[in-house]
Amino acid sequence: MSRQPISAAIILAAGAGTRMNSATPKVLHAIAGRSLLHHAMAAATELEPARLVVVVRHEREKVAAEVAAVSPEAVIADQDEVPGTGRAVYCGLTVLDATAVAGAVAAGGRGASALAAKAEGLVLVTSADVPLVTGELLAALADGHTEGRNAVTMLTARVPSPGGYGRIIRGADGEVLRIVEAKDASDAELAIDEINAGIYVFEAHALRTALSSVGRDNAQREMYLTDVVEIVRESGGRVGAFIAPDAVATEGVNDRVQLAAAAATLNRTILERWMRAGVTIVDPSTTWIDADVTLAPDSTILPGTQLLGATTVGTGASVGPDTTLRDVEVGEGATVIRTHGQLAVIHAGATVGPFSYLRPGTELGEDGKIGAFVETKNAVVGAHSKVPHLSYVGDAVIGEHSNIGAATIFVNFDGVGKSRTSVGDHVRIGSDNTLIAPVSIGDGAYTGAGAIIRKDVPPGAMARNSSPQQTVEGWVEARRPGTPSAQAAKIAREKQEEGDA
Repeated sequence: MSRQPISAAIILAAGAGTRMNSATPKVLHAIAGRSLLHHAMAAATELEPARLVVVVRHEREKVAAEVAAVSPEAVIADQDEVPGTGRAVYCGLTVLDATAVAGAVAAGGRGASALAAKAEGLVLVTSADVPLVTGELLAALADGHTEGRNAVTMLTARVPSPGGYGRIIRGADGEVLRIVEAKDASDAELAIDEINAGIYVFEAHALRTALSSVGRDNAQREMYLTDVVEIVRESGGRVGAFIAPDAVATEGVNDRVQLAAAAATLNRTILERWMRAGVTIVDPSTTWIDADVTLAPDSTILPGTQLLGATTVGTGASVGPDTTLRDVEVGEGATVIRTHGQLAVIHAGATVGPFSYLRPGTELGEDGKIGAFVETKNAVVGAHSKVPHLSYVGDAVIGEHSNIGAATIFVNFDGVGKSRTSVGDHVRIGSDNTLIAPVSIGDGAYTGAGAIIRKDVPPGAMARNSSPQQTVEGWVEARRPGTPSAQAAKIAREKQEEGDA
């Protein structure tokens, strides 16, 4: 039997998350480069719901901004003062229905035809604090709902220590009777190891009808969504439960300890997926890869590496050890060693590091080199060109097949504004140069060691500073008498005089 389409997905993101002890809303804390809310929205979106609604309350504007950034088409629903997950779903469904009716009216519908636009079919309800729940698991839940011809199907899990989770109460024949919240459960009920994961698939009509009957007669004085299950069953609807194959996937995040545990679990899943896809990860225990990173087969990730954001690594490339890249493109066959980089592009065959710092706007051409203790910012280094060591290249364009000598500084800031430096093709910049922007070095030009370049250098020219060296004999003994340097100089001079005698 093919799965019924999901007419709406409702994500609950209204809670304060006080156990996080944070100024940041719980659902905006991140693992694997995405907020908890983003993970929930991505999983729900894999089921291709006709509409997606996120219910918000605590830090409403911050959470709504994240919703808009992840999915501009998503609908925001505000939970009112009435507490509880049941009320949150009620608010979400109300906004969905109002939006649908308004859309139908705008399209020319009237009366009963407009009211018929309310959400029907399947409604998925999930939470913003279960980042390990995948689209695959939600699809299995929806499939189970369709196959069971249920009015409501809940996701459950069997765990050795259920703690504060709601317990699943089944009849003698195994049928789900109801869910009891831990604070309302008897000792016998607390001993049950099957818990409610807080994720459901409902028939929209059954959900809407049951929500109108949910009260607040419980220890928390809240509108429990779990009460819907018993109401649906008592009205003759079929209630089903889909037990998650892996209980870990259903674990929620309520504090920093659980956040770290979820991050570690998700990271292991990401690493295993890439290794099975043909990527060599030498030490998974010290490697962290975000959810939006892309790795090509036969790339190698060495120990102590973090690949973050939208970083991509090409075929045959090697990254690490001890490297952190965020939103960096690494081309085929490139090598990046002990480097920190952000918003940079490293083309095929290029080499970077060790101990390089690629700041935003860096682009290293094919077979180029940015070497040891080099910092670059808003700099384009052409194909086959090299900045081998101990240099700063900022706001610059370097052509192809050029070499920048050791300890060269591109002086791009005059205290008021920044200016650019242009270096042509086949240029040789001498060691310990200072290039004071704005300045241009023409194709094929050379500069001498220690040069300070303030003016443009024509193609093929040599630019150097030719002040003669001055040597003052006996200066140390005369000006620094009694120092170790003076004593060493005296001994060396006496030995030299003895040799000349």
